[in-house]
Amino acid sequence: MRSDNEPEFVSQAILEWISGSGIATVLNDPDKPWQNGTDESFNGKFRDECLSTEWFRSRREAAVLIEAWRNHYNEVRPHSSPQYSTPAEFKQQPRQDLQPAVFQE
Repeated sequence: MRSDNEPEFVSQAILEWISGSGIATVLNDPDKPWQNGTDESFNGKFRDECLSTEWFRSRREAAVLIEAWRNHYNEVRPHSSPQYSTPAEFKQQPRQDLQPAVFQE
């Protein structure tokens, strides 16, 4: 889970859930989205390959075309960073490098 230290981490219940679930956290500095290169890369690809190439005549059409692009991006198209696998294939691989969140009372 990645966050920018906003109010969602003020909640005691969320902190306990994160810790209890073994979710690893990476905190970004507030107002610095460029610290998450993965999100920025995706946003650029989404804009360049989908939003800038389509003319949506309705919300329904936009939803259908965006979903088709998302499915292709995640299920069909290999990506270089996860060893030329699709995100769906990469997600199935076990992650050993992340440390779980630590909850201190």
